[in-house]
Amino acid sequence: MDNQNNTNLSDDEDICVTLDMDDGTQVDCEIVTIFDVNDQDYIVLLPLDEDGEENEEGTVYIYRYFEDEDGNPSLENIQDDEEYEAVEERFDELLDEVQFDED
Repeated sequence: MDNQNNTNLSDDEDICVTLDMDDGTQVDCEIVTIFDVNDQDYIVLLPLDEDGEENEEGTVYIYRYFEDEDGNPSLENIQDDEEYEAVEERFDELLDEVQFDED
C-alpha cells in the first residue's frame, strides 16, 4: 500500500466540510485525513455536533475521494466489504502511527 497524499492526522489546521445526507439533512464534518490504498484515495471525516465540537462517540465517515481536473472534490460511498475492510485496516494503522508519535 502506498501512503502518498496523506494529510497529517495531528495537524492543528482544521478543515471542515458540509455533507448532504440521504435524508436531506446536512452534517458538518472535520477532515481527519486523506490517504491512499491501492491507488485509490479515501477521506476520513469526523462529524461535529451542533456546537461544532467532535462527536462523543468517536464516529467517523470514510468515503472514496476524487478530485476532477480542476481540483473540485467529490465523495463516493464504499460499496464493497473487502475494500472497506482494507481501508479501515489502513486507517487503524495510521491512527496507531499517530498515537506512537505522540507517546
